[in-house]
Amino acid sequence: MLVLNNIEVIYSDVIQVLKGVSLEVQDGAIVALLGGNGAGKSTVLKSISGLLDTEMGKVTSGSITYNDKRIENQNPEKVARMGILQVKEGRAIFEHLTVEDNLLVGAATRTNMADIKQDMVMVYDYFPRLKDLRSRISGYLSGGEQQMLVVGRAMMGQPKLMLLDEASLGLSPLLVEEIFDIIKKFNQDSKTSILVVEQNVRVALSVASHGYVMENGRVVFDDTAEKLMENEDVREFYMGLGELGNRKSYRDVKHYKRRKRWLG
Repeated sequence: MLVLNNIEVIYSDVIQVLKGVSLEVQDGAIVALLGGNGAGKSTVLKSISGLLDTEMGKVTSGSITYNDKRIENQNPEKVARMGILQVKEGRAIFEHLTVEDNLLVGAATRTNMADIKQDMVMVYDYFPRLKDLRSRISGYLSGGEQQMLVVGRAMMGQPKLMLLDEASLGLSPLLVEEIFDIIKKFNQDSKTSILVVEQNVRVALSVASHGYVMENGRVVFDDTAEKLMENEDVREFYMGLGELGNRKSYRDVKHYKRRKRWLG
């Protein structure tokens, strides 16, 4: 479905952020894109959705192909109409609108009101809390409720590919588990492909079938989610777990023993 082939991204004609990133998202799959702050994960999503242009960024090399069509540097509205929808980091809601009006904004490109109402019921089934709050002004919602709202709003757009950026940020562990369980169920029910950008490696790999690890604008490692969960380097440096499952402090890590493949 989606193929990034050796893409490079430069901001303001000066700052190179992505340095030859390649990855694939198969039809109906959940794929995790992992790494620390500044690795370039969010830039990958923006390069797909077309939002780079809003930040003076541009794909300068390589290609992004979606269903055999080149989409790099496309207008974000055109990309959205193709079925690629991004849930941005930071829970960007329309604070002055009600919950239900925010959800309707997600269906702005659709015209069949019967289908829209049916999908509204679907979103409320996934997120019963939003149904209870449907008349509430969105700016008064809690952080977790706002995260449910932005995910539900993306669902209202009938995405074929959802780009999910740091959905766990600032949320309690229980709420993170709840939201990712819903994301997995939505993927299974709708067959929507999902590319998940996350620093919470454990929760991302619990729902994904494949994962990519990024550092300094490059993909340094990829494998099935199961094998990444078992990988010693991933467990130690991204999950904070030692050989016996003992949680380690990053302050105690003196040597970053990356495998030879990571150095390539």
